[in-house]
Amino acid sequence: MNNKINYLIEAEELFELMDKENLIIIDTREPEDYLVEHIPGAINVYDVFTYLSTKENGGYLRMAQKFAQIFGDIGIDGSEKVVVYEDAMDNGYGRSCRGYFLLKYLGHKDVAVLNGGYQAWLLKKFPITKEIPKPKQKIFHISVDNSIILTQEEMLNSLYNDKIIKLDCRDYTEWLGISSSPYGPDFAPRKGRIPCSIWIEWYKTMEHRNGIAYFKTPEKLRELFSKFDICEDSTVNIYCFKGGRSSNMFIALKLAGIENVRNYFASWNEWSRSFELPIEKGYPKISYDK
Repeated sequence: MNNKINYLIEAEELFELMDKENLIIIDTREPEDYLVEHIPGAINVYDVFTYLSTKENGGYLRMAQKFAQIFGDIGIDGSEKVVVYEDAMDNGYGRSCRGYFLLKYLGHKDVAVLNGGYQAWLLKKFPITKEIPKPKQKIFHISVDNSIILTQEEMLNSLYNDKIIKLDCRDYTEWLGISSSPYGPDFAPRKGRIPCSIWIEWYKTMEHRNGIAYFKTPEKLRELFSKFDICEDSTVNIYCFKGGRSSNMFIALKLAGIENVRNYFASWNEWSRSFELPIEKGYPKISYDK
């Protein structure tokens, strides 16, 4: 069974590491918010949230090259501990988890998401700063882990395989085909969902304590997934719009002890642009009580 420390770090744990060497903290919030205040030593990498990967812009290969350069520029070579955070776990569309997934895909071994995000840090009244660090550039050596990511072709080939669960974790309006994306109803050329997929809205992986969203406990996550016949032996292919919310779900599934999980990172943003690919719309056959 996985321990949450493999994926998450609590604010108190991060605070204890602050005076340690070989720690890189990535802030994924909007640059203007970062400039106002941030966790000491944190470096803003907004591209973690904004970059869209599609076959047309070079796919995962180009994405890997781009982020290897970005991460190297902020002092990551793979030997350090990296902690990624966002403002709050439920208002950033999984951006810190997206950063976690990108680093793991590129082969980094020691990455964690700050559970509860920046708001959890503020709740504990830990220090904040305006000071912007000047990291020493390093070379990030890519060691791609294709076992955790899905291509469009692999997702397509899995559609009618009953042994593989296709899991959509987008917001309700996207699942129904009312909106194409969080960027607006018509941002993507088509609305709908990938056929044969079930739906668990990504918000369901979290619970609130003191008004702040944290990941649910492994026990509660297993209870959630069991309602959809997802258990430790399941094989799950997940997607959202651009790999953020599905990265949140990726971590949630791993916390629940489900090992065979792959993230279709390009997700609906890519799928909807290939007009030869099938889609479904309308009310789901299987849904989760909101």
